[in-house]
Amino acid sequence: MIAFQDALDSGATHLETDVRATADGVAVLMHDAEFDPDHDRVADLTLAALRNRLPHLLTLAEALRALPQARFNIDVKAQAAVTPVVSDIRASAAADRVLVTSFARRRSHPVVRALEPVATSPSAAPAALGVLAAAGGVGPLLRLALHGVDALQVPERILGVRLDSPGLLTRVHAAGAEVHVWVVNDAARMRALVAAGVDGIVTDRPDLAAEVVG
Repeated sequence: MIAFQDALDSGATHLETDVRATADGVAVLMHDAEFDPDHDRVADLTLAALRNRLPHLLTLAEALRALPQARFNIDVKAQAAVTPVVSDIRASAAADRVLVTSFARRRSHPVVRALEPVATSPSAAPAALGVLAAAGGVGPLLRLALHGVDALQVPERILGVRLDSPGLLTRVHAAGAEVHVWVVNDAARMRALVAAGVDGIVTDRPDLAAEVVG
């Protein structure tokens, strides 16, 4: 929570986080499946047991309630998290301030379908296809890859293609999607990406990004 509040105070407009599920079905903000040198798994422990080990652990419900004005980019990291993610977003009436995504469509699609209309971005394969189609100027394929999504969220370079190509960005925008690039912590790269036309930067340095964006 301290990290989230510091990010917002420094000028961040959105909070990117990952969600897994505990053994008792609670959506918690955690990137890795395993969380210590003994390879203990989030999915094998209850929320209470996890909090004995990780006192600062946040649930998705807690984050949404505590930061009611914040917008969240939520990456669903585990299949077991699908149901509690839907439940927590509904309970917080937060569908209009979240974007739901996942590398795997089988995780993101059920959440998006349950919460429609809700913002989303493509899973890994359609995202890569979209970048290649945009780079090659293949409009029909690009529109197919980005159908039903609001943002193309990708690293700076994917399959050898750089994302700061104005032509590429123009084509993605014309297909109706924003472009969000992750993870960028260098001020010079941030400036170049913003100048090229990207719509969002995912960073560990929101203070630096706020200075760059102005």
